[in-house]
Amino acid sequence: MPKMKTHSGAKKRFKVTANGHVLHKQAHKSHLLSHESTKRKRRLRGSKVVNRAQEAQVKSLLPYQH
Repeated sequence: MPKMKTHSGAKKRFKVTANGHVLHKQAHKSHLLSHESTKRKRRLRGSKVVNRAQEAQVKSLLPYQH
């Protein structure tokens, strides 16, 4: 059986941790940030864990990452 292909879009957007959780970047932090409050921009920093409902779906796109 041939190797499974990793989804190119998913490998750029998600990272699987050693414990098996999937991390993603916060949305709404790319441009037009001058009118956003500092509090909101600070809250959107860093990576967040993907919701458990979508975790299996994301992992299926990354067959060799977990």
